[in-house]
Amino acid sequence: MPEAPLRETKYGLVADEEGWLVVNVREARWRERERLGSYCDFEGKRPFPQLGINVSVLEPGESLGRYHRENGQEGFLVLAGRCVLIVEDEERELRAWDFIHCPPQTDHMIVAAGDGPAVVLAVGARGLSRKGLVYAVSDTAKKYGVSVEKETTKPGEAYADLPRSRRVAYREGWLPGR
Repeated sequence: MPEAPLRETKYGLVADEEGWLVVNVREARWRERERLGSYCDFEGKRPFPQLGINVSVLEPGESLGRYHRENGQEGFLVLAGRCVLIVEDEERELRAWDFIHCPPQTDHMIVAAGDGPAVVLAVGARGLSRKGLVYAVSDTAKKYGVSVEKETTKPGEAYADLPRSRRVAYREGWLPGR
């Protein structure tokens, strides 16, 4: 398997071809969406076929998305800051280096908490996820503004109140360390 060439965009580096690659998250292309923070998904024109992975920077109150469940498993690692995990309509406090595993069909969402940003690594199986995706209603998730009003399987309905994400370049200071 050859190395995938990286292409420079005005928002950062991206690979458009299949192949192995190495890219620093600070040099990669990012996205930003109101109430959902900023994230780097490392993907170019061709999404990774088997594995979705991203690094999100969330300000307090921002979340990774809407409370949901899906047919694929997901894993999360809090790299910095504090968060609240809403899982199966219960709350769990999270801090740096807490790992969360969600088997298929687990209702869940992560919301940044505390007085500063949180950084979360998210990994999920591809292929199964969209087929069983359900945005569920949750009283606990409503407290954090991440529940839908009416259960749906359509992302467009679940996020209809938010503007689309937009491409951005990494901003110095988003990530801890050098």
